[in-house]
Amino acid sequence: GRTMIARTGHAALRKALYMPGMVALRHNPALKVFGERMRSNGLAPKAVIGAVMRKLVHLIYGVIKSGKSFDAEIPLKGLAIQDGI
Repeated sequence: GRTMIARTGHAALRKALYMPGMVALRHNPALKVFGERMRSNGLAPKAVIGAVMRKLVHLIYGVIKSGKSFDAEIPLKGLAIQDGI
């Protein structure tokens, strides 16, 4: 199932990802679109940041696993499929 970075989870991880999540929400094209979609679905502002933090973890894992540098076009293609654009 889907899991969020919960209060009962890893506090140091949440603390480490909070500011990068806020910056990514504002400046990363893929995460900006993702955050706007979460907001339009009625998610609370802090919950949107939490969702972006979780998405950042997935993007970081993908970069590490693939060994390739981050390409903003890849997550945007995935969003296009999800949003029907």
